[in-house]
Amino acid sequence: MSTSDKQQATLFLIHDLLTHARAQAVVKERTLTDLVERASMKYLPKKMVIKKVNITI
Repeated sequence: MSTSDKQQATLFLIHDLLTHARAQAVVKERTLTDLVERASMKYLPKKMVIKKVNITI
């Protein structure tokens, strides 16, 4: 995937989580962006499913 296929996003993470992620990226010789992308792809379902919830009051 090229940089032109990507969009910039701002994330607010717990300090310890960000520190851990940065360290892991160094160990794996990857960028932080690549590490977060790979972790997200493993966590999220392969197919996007959007469900609408009907709430009646």
